Amino acid sequence: MPTTARATTLAAALVGVYVLAVRPRMLRWGATAEELERPFPGADLIPGGVRSATMAVTLDAPPADVWPWLTQMGVDRAGWYSWDRLDDFGRRSAERLHPEWQQIAVGDRLLAKPDGSEWWEVAALEPERFLGLRMALDLRGRPFDTTTPARPRRFTDSLWGFQLHALPGDRTRLVVSGYWALRPRLLRPLMSVAFLEPSHWVMQTRQFANLRRRVERAG
Repeated sequence: MPTTARATTLAAALVGVYVLAVRPRMLRWGATAEELERPFPGADLIPGGVRSATMAVTLDAPPADVWPWLTQMGVDRAGWYSWDRLDDFGRRSAERLHPEWQQIAVGDRLLAKPDGSEWWEVAALEPERFLGLRMALDLRGRPFDTTTPARPRRFTDSLWGFQLHALPGDRTRLVVSGYWALRPRLLRPLMSVAFLEPSHWVMQTRQFANLRRRVERAG
């Protein structure tokens, strides 16, 4: 078989393995069948949005102890507890709780870039139960106003949600999911499969691991 044909066959096989075996596991990482089927808050916040991946982890601490780690997130605050070189621009995420960063309200901005050009807006807030963060950008990376129905011709609009469920034994089930809308819609399959889903999995699983270490050590 010619080299080009072998390379094409191998590439097709790898794509098939990813789509049929790897991708389905990424999209439900750690989540139970019930968690996948259960309605997730925030659908009304992203018009035309589709459900994104659902991932979950059990933390050995009650929701009251997990919640403060979430409310202090932000690149200009405690960081995002993931791969710091990527999402915190090299600044290390906090290893302790900071009282000065605990008060947040709907409409607050948690910066995603140090220069303030991108941010996650607190779109939904139910203390110790749900935190919904929204980012709305045109395809040039510029935030747009979400208080009006009009959207840019080309945009991405997403909700990153953190849902906390109390478990017996002072534990917490943390379920992370959300919703995503994109225009032009033809870009959605390509952007999802090739970039957004794998990158989200890499960052979210790292955040789970770092949150678990911080929360359980503090307890």
